[in-house]
Amino acid sequence: MAGEKILIVEDERAVSRGLEYALQDEGFEVFLAETGMEALETTRTAEPNLILLDLRLPDISGFDVCRTIRQEGRRQPILMLTALDEPVDKVLGLELGADDYVVKPYDLRELIARIRALLRRAYGDLSKASQGEKITFGNIVIDLEQLRVTQDGEPVYLTPTEFRLLRYITSRPNRPISRETLIEAVWGYDSDIGSDRTVDVHIRHLREKLEPDPAQPQWLLTVRGVGYKFQAPG
Repeated sequence: MAGEKILIVEDERAVSRGLEYALQDEGFEVFLAETGMEALETTRTAEPNLILLDLRLPDISGFDVCRTIRQEGRRQPILMLTALDEPVDKVLGLELGADDYVVKPYDLRELIARIRALLRRAYGDLSKASQGEKITFGNIVIDLEQLRVTQDGEPVYLTPTEFRLLRYITSRPNRPISRETLIEAVWGYDSDIGSDRTVDVHIRHLREKLEPDPAQPQWLLTVRGVGYKFQAPG
């Protein structure tokens, strides 16, 4: 893949310029934003394929930026960058719709590998459609050709990570799947966030968007000591 648009949201000029040069050398088109409000405006106008989002910004926090982007229905991958390393911050980032989390200082080669992995899973070979194939349960339709989900005919807005997770688990009905298997299949690497928490938060998001009663799920079930399974109709 080449030419994808990357938005770097970072208020430290030296850091953002260093990332800009490195990503341009890799063939990416790069946009810079130094504040949260500038990040939101650039996201709306440039429509980047991926956002590198620092949490500590001079006006609003990266958490607020992430929340607003998802509330506006934008689904591009968000990779959070921060010097913070507390579990509560990692969980909050996931809760608000981030796809992954890298703690500073990071290895530049690893960061670029993470970016490519997220892009590949969101737009590349691992996101290719299955012609005409659909998965239906209850009032939910997963269109694997159009890469979209509808509920009672109305679109359900999922992030790329949420869609891949839903597609993977529903394609294996009634089969318990471990969190480790889901991490490997959906993320493709060991996330800094931690596999159990990563999967748990994304499953909860899917339940909130798809289940009639997220507290008493009927489709996306927990399998104690293992992980999760999709309970197929009938």
